[in-house]
Amino acid sequence: MLLKINPFNPQKRLIVKVSEALRSGKIIAYPTDTFYGIGCDILNKKAIEKVYLLKNRDKKKPFSFICSDLKNISHYAIVSNYAYKTMKRMLPGPYTFILAGTKLVPKIMLTKRKTAGIRVPDNKICHNIVESLGNPIISTSAAAPDGTVFYDPSLIHDYFGKRIDIVIDGGPVTGKPSSVINMIDDTPIIIREGIGDVSIFR
Repeated sequence: MLLKINPFNPQKRLIVKVSEALRSGKIIAYPTDTFYGIGCDILNKKAIEKVYLLKNRDKKKPFSFICSDLKNISHYAIVSNYAYKTMKRMLPGPYTFILAGTKLVPKIMLTKRKTAGIRVPDNKICHNIVESLGNPIISTSAAAPDGTVFYDPSLIHDYFGKRIDIVIDGGPVTGKPSSVINMIDDTPIIIREGIGDVSIFR
């Protein structure tokens, strides 16, 4: 299903429809402030496994996930005072922060070192979905296993077909990756430089 949602003023009934689908184990494609993402409820193991199959991804490589805000992050990650102050300045925005996960994060979503990649994109649709669902959602780019990234929701819909239950058309996205910063032990390490400004960490 291709579902058009207003990116500036997302229709509440459509957001509720998407969150209910996620709650029942469905897979969605949705806009962020970087790429279109593919996701599901992080508390639904069967749905997570479907996304791994969809992306042809090794289960030893966890997906990052999207939280609604900093308060929400603190449920799923150990956030020091330094990390909190830093993220407060930068979020929402095109950043993925690597933090130590809490016990609320399913094991399949953690690395061997018990860390997780967490995002709070600057995108109203995405934010409203996570808030309505009440849980984070998986964040992985809407790309084919060969690496081809799709920037147009109608192309995502055509390529994945019934393997994705709802493709949200939320307008154009930047099509550039987030910056990834490891915040473990309050020693920031730039893992990937994307569109988010990382000069503060140099």
